[in-house]
Amino acid sequence: MPEPVPPTPVLYLRASLFWTGLALSTVLFALLSPLLLPLKWHGRFRVLSQWTRFNLWWLTLTCGLRYTVTGTEHLGGEARVLMCKHQSAWETLALQQFIPPQVWVLKQELMRIPFFGWAIGMLEPIVLDRAAGRKAMDQLVAQGLDRLHRGLWVVLFPEGTRTPPGHQGRYKVGGAVLAARSGRPVIPVAHNAGLFWPRNSFIKYPGTIQVEIGPPIPTEGRKPEAIMKDVQTWIESRAGALCGLAGSDVEQSRV
Repeated sequence: MPEPVPPTPVLYLRASLFWTGLALSTVLFALLSPLLLPLKWHGRFRVLSQWTRFNLWWLTLTCGLRYTVTGTEHLGGEARVLMCKHQSAWETLALQQFIPPQVWVLKQELMRIPFFGWAIGMLEPIVLDRAAGRKAMDQLVAQGLDRLHRGLWVVLFPEGTRTPPGHQGRYKVGGAVLAARSGRPVIPVAHNAGLFWPRNSFIKYPGTIQVEIGPPIPTEGRKPEAIMKDVQTWIESRAGALCGLAGSDVEQSRV
């Protein structure tokens, strides 16, 4: 894994500009969101996804952070369940730009964030109370099936929280249960965003994030545990490679 670049005053300045633009654009789009109520879901998605488009452009302009994507040929066909490695906040912005119309599985606490929570609520995410146990799983499956049948992809971070490059969290089986119940394939996504936008870091480092979209993992007639094992193996091996790690260098984290 590449050695981290020492922070410099210039990096702090560039990051400050980025965070200022992110905050102002979040407030602007949140205030705009009530005006979108008369629109159907796809209309609201097209408007609100411009927030992520602006902030990715602003990130490139201020911090010099770009990205490339391979494997987009795997995104055709019916709506599917997408499971992504979670290393930073970057992927929560970027996935909206190259994945088909989607809803997210979110923890309940995110909906309480001023402005951000108001706007994202317009896109009908699947909001879970992680302390609810079995009830949360039933909610995920019921709402997930509804969204898939409406032609919307369901995006999950199976680790549930951000983990730094070289580590992996415990992969939770909920997304695989939804995939098994629906019979829809799982599309795995790996990347190395944590090298450039580290977890809880103010500074964003210049460079090019690499994103790899994997081939569909079949789910029909399979146990959720077997599905998740395949998802975890693919994501961790490819994320490790993108981060410059051998498979044996990936450490297990307690999450």
